[in-house]
Amino acid sequence: MHTLLPFLLAMIAAIVLLNMWATKLKIAYPILLVIAGLAISFIPGLPTVKIDPDLIFFIFLPPLLFEASWSISFKEMKKWWRIIGSFAFLVVFFTALSVALVTNYLIPGFTIAIGFLLGGIVSPPDAVSTGAIMKFVKIPRSTSAILEGESLLNDASSLIIFRFALVAVGTGQFVWHEAAGSFIWMVLGGAAIGLLLAWIFVQAHKRLPTDAPSDIALTLIEPYFMYWVAEQVHSSGVMAVVCGGLYMSAKRLVFLNSASRIKGYSVWESFVFILNGVVFMLIGLELPEIVGGIRSEGISLGTAINYGLLVTAVLIGARMISSYAALVATTIFRPSVRPHASSRVRRWMMPLLLGWTGMRGVVSLAAALAIPVTLNGAAFPHRNLILFITFVVILLTLLIQGLTLPYFIKRTHFFDGVFGLENEEATRLKMKQGLKQHVYQELKNKYENGLQGNEKIAKILKQWEERAKAADDSWMNDDTKTIFVELLDSQREYLVELNKDPKIDEEIIRQQLYQIDLEEERLKII
Repeated sequence: MHTLLPFLLAMIAAIVLLNMWATKLKIAYPILLVIAGLAISFIPGLPTVKIDPDLIFFIFLPPLLFEASWSISFKEMKKWWRIIGSFAFLVVFFTALSVALVTNYLIPGFTIAIGFLLGGIVSPPDAVSTGAIMKFVKIPRSTSAILEGESLLNDASSLIIFRFALVAVGTGQFVWHEAAGSFIWMVLGGAAIGLLLAWIFVQAHKRLPTDAPSDIALTLIEPYFMYWVAEQVHSSGVMAVVCGGLYMSAKRLVFLNSASRIKGYSVWESFVFILNGVVFMLIGLELPEIVGGIRSEGISLGTAINYGLLVTAVLIGARMISSYAALVATTIFRPSVRPHASSRVRRWMMPLLLGWTGMRGVVSLAAALAIPVTLNGAAFPHRNLILFITFVVILLTLLIQGLTLPYFIKRTHFFDGVFGLENEEATRLKMKQGLKQHVYQELKNKYENGLQGNEKIAKILKQWEERAKAADDSWMNDDTKTIFVELLDSQREYLVELNKDPKIDEEIIRQQLYQIDLEEERLKII
């Protein structure tokens, strides 16, 4: 333990340094993490870190999925639910099926069940990698919402396929009608359990005398509880966490105060960042043993790399086909919502670019590491090869697609006017003007009788009219502070109503809400 602890601390320090370097280079930090994971495998004498495969899902997936569900815009998900749903379920199944058929035909010893297992592992695009890359390019909010939404739900559907394939590998059979019933229960049961528990958690936060530290501590354990309860009744813990997280995210203004929201955001951002880095480092520590296992099975390293290249090509091809199929289906059945490009050629080139966004990442790694070491007393068939192929797929998609995607977007100008790119500055200005007018009217309506001759309230009114900070806060007594907090609550209500407008970007609303939270915290220390 005394040897392992310094190593783990050094690992976290390395993750932080890699993130700094990635920011300086203006590339997504998962790209450097996967390279670091590969580099670690060449360092001799490092301590062996072993985690029970049964614990991999439970340790890493609940917080990663919970945080992702809080970050995404539920309004945008509802708006684009058709394409998100098709990519989350139909495309994942098509991708997993493609991987299963190709590997069964070309990789000796790979059954259809093992192929589906590998397909379930590598089929979901990584939301973290996509989000990190999108920070460096300008794309429409609708497009990023589709990518984030499909990445979130893809994780759920692909891991359900992973579970079914794992059972099929263990039993040697797959009964379709039983699997269909189990699939429905896993999806609907998991969603229902997640929503029920999320409602209970929201009520607990509202009724208990919690403060910011206790609120944050509760949010850290809640996704684990959702996952565990759903798994106990053989439902999908992943669906429970995703649906529960989406519900709690929508209710964040109801059960969390400004301090909990501000501090919780920082805690969760750091926590998930460390978890992502640790998973990439773990696969690097496992690589020497994985390569040794492949060679012991009579498979050369070059052959294993070729298998990884093959599966990567299948994944990219399946996503390209799916993107064009979605465009064709939209053009035929819903032409009113198809992408509006400046030319016919540009419109039909768009799926090529969207298909290039399928970077794989931490969820695939966690799923691969969760494969049991033994099966029915014997070594799990081709476990080392599956792990190695998964790592190669992640490495190639992050390096090839992740590094070239921003260049393609900037050079081709595909997104310029394609989806009606929102004028964020104009929207933000309009929102702030509306807020200013709303606060002014709120003051006049509520305190009209007290405005005359009341210098303190007049100062509040003047501040909101001019949107300027007062140099001297000595006038901020308990009465004026109470009025100020009421005005901030009124602003939140105004923004919540404004967010119902489908033309307003929810990200801008969230940024303004965060500023209001900061303003409320500033008042507390005056």
